[in-house]
Amino acid sequence: MAPYTVHMSTLFDPKKKQWVEDVSITVDPVSGNIVSVQQRAPGSLGETVPAGDIDLRGKIVMPGLVDAHAHIFLHSYDERPSLSQKRDESNAERIIRASQHCRTALLAGYTTYRDLSSESMGEADAQVRDCINRGLIPGPRLFVATRALASTGSYELRSENHAGGVCYPRGGEAVDGPDEARKAVRRRLAAGADVIKFFADYRRRIMRYPPAQQHPYIVSATHPPADPNPDIVVFAQEEMDAIVREAKLGRAPVACHAGTIEGAKMAVAAGVLTIEHAYFADEELFQMMVERKCLFVPTLAVCERLHKKRFPEILAQTKLAYSLGVRLAVGGDTGTYPHGQNAREIELMVEGCGIPLEDVLEACTVGGWEACGGDLCGVPFGWLAPGVRADLIALPTDPRKDPRAFRTVDFVMKDGVVWKQDGKGVNLHKDQHTWIDC
Repeated sequence: MAPYTVHMSTLFDPKKKQWVEDVSITVDPVSGNIVSVQQRAPGSLGETVPAGDIDLRGKIVMPGLVDAHAHIFLHSYDERPSLSQKRDESNAERIIRASQHCRTALLAGYTTYRDLSSESMGEADAQVRDCINRGLIPGPRLFVATRALASTGSYELRSENHAGGVCYPRGGEAVDGPDEARKAVRRRLAAGADVIKFFADYRRRIMRYPPAQQHPYIVSATHPPADPNPDIVVFAQEEMDAIVREAKLGRAPVACHAGTIEGAKMAVAAGVLTIEHAYFADEELFQMMVERKCLFVPTLAVCERLHKKRFPEILAQTKLAYSLGVRLAVGGDTGTYPHGQNAREIELMVEGCGIPLEDVLEACTVGGWEACGGDLCGVPFGWLAPGVRADLIALPTDPRKDPRAFRTVDFVMKDGVVWKQDGKGVNLHKDQHTWIDC
């Protein structure tokens, strides 16, 4: 497969945070890299491009998008609550669903996913990642966490008769104490994790005041407290410190689920790369994150659905983070709502938080690469330069004028291979059968 050139009239350059005109990019489909980026003289191409090249003039082009917080093994909670998915769906069904989710995400313009825990599927996210890398199924470039880490009795599936995963498949890995934490990180790395994820806090009183369903909670106790099942810190500081130190030894970034401000501050102090959610963040937390170069993934799209009462406050605190200089990455906890609707997070950041479009697009390209680990990723992606992965998407409408532009992606290239052209999927079904005469 010979290198070819993609010609564009309007391109978003995330490194410059600018829209540039008349650019041609040559890509090598064998290496998957960009070979060169050339500025053309206006009108120099004429009406047609050379044979074998791709003409994206008249469309809006930019690097492939990164969803920095996704779950390939979850489908929308509107279809079935998370607990029921883990309990009632077979492993085969969940893997088949995940393969469909990956295909959908890729065709929606998401060339990279950071999959932050396998949701009771063990190390299967690493195995799906490898299937994508081997060309068995189409999908984004996956950076996976396998099992998330939490302390005993916190992020585990429980019933009134059983705890600790006796009846239900474990959602994460329960660890207690710094020594166990170090061992757990080593197990995750050995199992194929690219990213270490841990829970700084979670709902620990679930069996004291059991709900009728996971979302929303319906209290069944006769005399419950005002908040029957709050998020509570689940690790001591020395345990969080041990997780981050061991992950650094293994050259893996650390992502932290933090629903409480106490848990978020402890995690930032430990040195995590990203904070997820931070529903009750304040200026002090954000200043800590700026000082320690910790990224924020606010997951607004899931908050819009599950935290409606506080949603205006969550939007305001995300804008506060931006105004204070906190580094942002873009991921909506995709899977809790449908894959393929990932762009809702972009819309909420721009419309709901008032963050400039160019800054949001930089956060879901270059910022996404940083959230996946930056140089630890092994390959550069998310911007346009020689030696960077050849990931491109094209939109038929201009997002500067159309706030819903990212809902319709017309063209997708990942690693120099075209997966969608003129609004239709291509290269999705490959016949690899070869006759051998005996």
